[in-house]
Amino acid sequence: MANERIILGIDPGTTIMGFGLIRVVNKSMQFIQLNELQLSKYDDHYLKLKLIFERTIELIDTHNPDEIAIEAPFFGKNVQSMLKLGRAQGVAMAAGLSRDIPVTEYEPKKIKMAITGNGNASKEQVAKMLQQLLGLKELPKNLDSTDGLAAAVCHHFNTGKPTVAGKSYTGWDAFIKQNPDKVK
Repeated sequence: MANERIILGIDPGTTIMGFGLIRVVNKSMQFIQLNELQLSKYDDHYLKLKLIFERTIELIDTHNPDEIAIEAPFFGKNVQSMLKLGRAQGVAMAAGLSRDIPVTEYEPKKIKMAITGNGNASKEQVAKMLQQLLGLKELPKNLDSTDGLAAAVCHHFNTGKPTVAGKSYTGWDAFIKQNPDKVK
């Protein structure tokens, strides 16, 4: 029997929420879907949060993901924007947690590094690499959905790698080598 799981990746936002889904069979990735939730037409921030929650629940109920990977908001200069993004992220996380689905958060640089090998890659570079990795015929006009898909692919690439306090390791050997004091 094949080891199969579905990963939902989310790029939270209060203007556009991007998301992507992949199926992983053994170690092989298969593209399921990518799309976005357009929120710019709504003025009410609380309504936007409600719609993010409802769309995330709908995705969960439709695709039954085993895990959710979500992009962490990056720290900008505008505190109000950061607060709004954090709320959007929290609502998407709460939707997954309400269905007992494990949620993992990834910094944008870590996602870019996992997909392109460059933590400073552009959205376009990430999208092009995903197109190659997953055999996508065309890319969407807005790249928020590919950012969501990138979170899912990043999670697949990082599954099973031990992490401690934001540090990541290539495996247990690397962890032990860098943390000899943790071994008895």
